[in-house]
Amino acid sequence: MLDRLLDRFLGLPPAEGPAPVATKGIPVPMSDGVRLLADRYAVPGGEPRPVVLIRTPYGRKGVMGKIFGETFARHGLQTVLQSTRGTFGSGGEFRPFHLEKEDGLDTVAWLREQPWCDGRVAMAGASYLGHTQWAVAPYLDEPLEALCLGVTASEFVSTFYPGGILAVDNMVSWSALIGRQEGRFAGLPNPWQTKKTRQAMAHLPVSGADVAAIGEQVRFLQDVSGHAEPGDDFWAPSDHSAEVAALTTPVTMVTGWYDLFISAQLRDFKELAAAGREPRITVGPWAHGEPASLKTLITDQIGFLSAHLHGDSAPLRQAPVRLYLQGAGRWLDFETWPPESGATPYFLRPGGLSTAGPLEAKPGTFTFDPADPTPSVGGPLLSGTQKQRDNKAVEERRDVLLFTGDALERDLDVIGEVSALVHVRTDLGHGDVFVRLCDVDGRGVSRNVTDGVLRLRPGSPGSDEDGVVAAEVRLDPTAYRFRRGHRLRLQVAGGAFPRFARNHGTGEPVFSAVDGKPSRFEIFHDPAHPSAITLPVFSG
Repeated sequence: MLDRLLDRFLGLPPAEGPAPVATKGIPVPMSDGVRLLADRYAVPGGEPRPVVLIRTPYGRKGVMGKIFGETFARHGLQTVLQSTRGTFGSGGEFRPFHLEKEDGLDTVAWLREQPWCDGRVAMAGASYLGHTQWAVAPYLDEPLEALCLGVTASEFVSTFYPGGILAVDNMVSWSALIGRQEGRFAGLPNPWQTKKTRQAMAHLPVSGADVAAIGEQVRFLQDVSGHAEPGDDFWAPSDHSAEVAALTTPVTMVTGWYDLFISAQLRDFKELAAAGREPRITVGPWAHGEPASLKTLITDQIGFLSAHLHGDSAPLRQAPVRLYLQGAGRWLDFETWPPESGATPYFLRPGGLSTAGPLEAKPGTFTFDPADPTPSVGGPLLSGTQKQRDNKAVEERRDVLLFTGDALERDLDVIGEVSALVHVRTDLGHGDVFVRLCDVDGRGVSRNVTDGVLRLRPGSPGSDEDGVVAAEVRLDPTAYRFRRGHRLRLQVAGGAFPRFARNHGTGEPVFSAVDGKPSRFEIFHDPAHPSAITLPVFSG
C-alpha cells in the first residue's frame, strides 16, 4: 500500500511484476584496498540487466533507500546504492569532493564485471550525488548509458565562493549536517541544533564555526574556509567543467530558480547544447532540496533511464527546455537556453530605475560595518526553503541603497541571464558589491527575484585612476513575470550576511579574520559612470 501511495504521489504508473529484492552491504573493492559498501535492488531473475549506480554520502537507508533504491527497482531499474568513502560503513576518510573520480571509476569497472550486470551502467541522483556523476562520466573509455543530474553542476567551487566570497550560510549548514549525520537521532528534526548552527554562522573566525555548531571540527569546513583566497587551486581536482563539452552520454537535468547551483547547471546545459549533445532540462520554482521538486526530479530520472536502458521513450517530452515562469504560474517550452530576448539596460538614477539612461547626479553613499553586517533575507540557501521573502527589514537599513522604477504599464517577462554594472569606490579598496533585483507589488511589499555579489580588492579589474571600479556582477538567471502595476527595485549593498562572509575590510584571509574596519561606499550613476542592470526582456 505504501508503495502504491508513493507511486501515486510521484505520478508514476503502478509498478507491475514481482517486488524487488535488496542485497545489503556488498563490499566493493577500490584500487587502494579500501572497500565501499553498497546495496543492490533488483527484481528476481538470473539474466544480466543494466545497472543504475547512485553514489551518496548520506547513507543507504530511510528515504534514500526507499526512493532511489526500492522505487527505481520497482519500476524496472536495477539499482546499486553505494556509500561514498568514509560514510555509513564504507572504509577510508570522507574528504568531500576528493577521490570521487577514482572511487567512481573503480566502482563502474567492478559493476561491469558482475554476472548480474549486462555491461551497461547509468547514474542518477541529486546535489552531491550529481557531483559523483560528473566525477566519473567524462573519464570512462566506455561511456555511461545516461546521466540524471538533479540540482547539481560539473563544478561546485563557484558555489563555495560566489563572487569570490565564502558562502558562510551554505558551507556551515552543510558542514554541520555531514558532521553529525551518523549520530544517534541525526535524521530527526532538531530545532535546538538548527538554532545553534545558525548562531555559529556569526562565529569569528569562520574556521571555528564547526565547533561552535556541533562541538567538533569538520574537515570540510576547515578545507573550504582555509582555501578561500584567490589563486588557491586546492579544489581544482573537483572541477570537471573543462570536460563538459566532450561528454557524449545522454543527459537530463532538473533544477530550480532558487537553487544554489542554478547558474552553474544552466552553464553546463549551454555548453552541452553548443557541442550538439541534446541535453534536457526542467527548471521549476524550487529551492535546493525542496520537497515540491522531488516529484519532478524522480519521475524525470525514472522516465529518462527507462528510455535509455529499456527503449521506453513514452515518458519523454519533446521540448529540450521546460521552464516555470514565476509570477505567471505557467510552464513554457523552448528549444534552447536562454530563449531569444532583448537585453534591456535599466539605469540607476537617484532613487530610481529607468531605461531612459542615467542623469547627472552625485554618487549614493553608505557605510558597511563588519561588526553589524547587512543581513541576508531569502535567496538560494541550504538551510530551509527561503526563496522569496519580504525585504522590508533590509531595505530600511542605512547601509542599503534602493533604486525603484515606475509602476509597470503592462506585464514584463524577464527570461534568461541577468547582469549588472555598478561603478563603485570604497575608501579601503576592499568591499563587496551585493546587487538584488526585487518585485514590488501594489501594496509596497518588496520580494527578491534574483541577486549576485562580487568581492573587490585593491587594484580590482576595472579600476580607474580615481579608484572607481566598474564592477560587473552576475546575478542568477531567472524566468519571472513582473505584473502590471508592480515596480522593479534594485538593492545595492556591501554584503548579505550570513549568506556571504562579511568583508572585514583588512584583506586578512577569511579563515583567520576576526577584527574589521567599516568601509565607506560610493555608488556612481552619472553619464560618465553609468550603472545599470541588464534584463533579458522576453516578448515571445
